[in-house]
Amino acid sequence: MDMSVSPALVADRVAQMRQGAVEQQVQIHVLKEAMQTQASAAATLLNAVAGSLPLAGSGPAGTQVNTMV
Repeated sequence: MDMSVSPALVADRVAQMRQGAVEQQVQIHVLKEAMQTQASAAATLLNAVAGSLPLAGSGPAGTQVNTMV
C-alpha cells in the first residue's frame, strides 16, 4: 500500500481550509453586526416606551415600587 501524498494535493487542502476559515470569519463578523443593530433597535424601542415613569407622590399605592407591566 502506497501512502504517499501529492504536495499539490496538500497545498490544495490547505488553501481550502484557509478559504473556509476566512468565510467563517466574515460570517461571524456579519452576525455580530446584525446582533449589535438589533440590540440598538431594541434599546431604542424600550427607551421610547418606558420614558420616565415617576413615582406617585402620595397615597399607599405607587410610592414604594416603580414598575411597568
